[in-house]
Amino acid sequence: MKRGTYYAIFFVVAVFSLMLLAGCSKPPTEALQKAEQALEDAKQKGANLYAEDSFKKAEEMLKKAKDQVAAKQYKEASQTLLEVVPAAQQAVAGVEAGKAKMKEEAEKFIGEAQKGLDELKTDVAAAIKKKLPVQREEVEQSIGKWGVDLAGIKDKLKSGNIREAFDELKAMVEAVKAKKEDIAKLSATPPAPAEPLKK
Repeated sequence: MKRGTYYAIFFVVAVFSLMLLAGCSKPPTEALQKAEQALEDAKQKGANLYAEDSFKKAEEMLKKAKDQVAAKQYKEASQTLLEVVPAAQQAVAGVEAGKAKMKEEAEKFIGEAQKGLDELKTDVAAAIKKKLPVQREEVEQSIGKWGVDLAGIKDKLKSGNIREAFDELKAMVEAVKAKKEDIAKLSATPPAPAEPLKK
């Protein structure tokens, strides 16, 4: 090989290496903006509410990329950012299925909540009949409030605020269950023995 050809090849390789280094020495600002926008779009479409796992995955990737940029690992950040947009799009694709599943679960919760309230009313009446120390007024107020809340939640479900309705129903079912358990504990507690009559 001629000496001139050798130098020419060396020069081309050197220039190409420098170009690669220069390409990796700048933060991937444009890719970062695109990834942030993709995540924001996914959020606007409800992916954070109805496709939580996929959305969280995309969010974690974006955070990782930002950490890599902060550590000046621009090449690694660029690679990570390439995965953020498809992950955000995947989250958006899962929104409708997630919504349908959550609505179905919310409708089950409505049945559970109604059944729980009916059972609680019966439990309270039985506890009062047994002369157990039930906070009757407080429990009846709670039952009344939950009944009103349940009607409002049904309206939210109809108007498409599925996530909000789902969260409220879940909390209500748990609260009703806790109140029933409190009354069951009272029923299970043996009555205090009567004090003996003084002679």
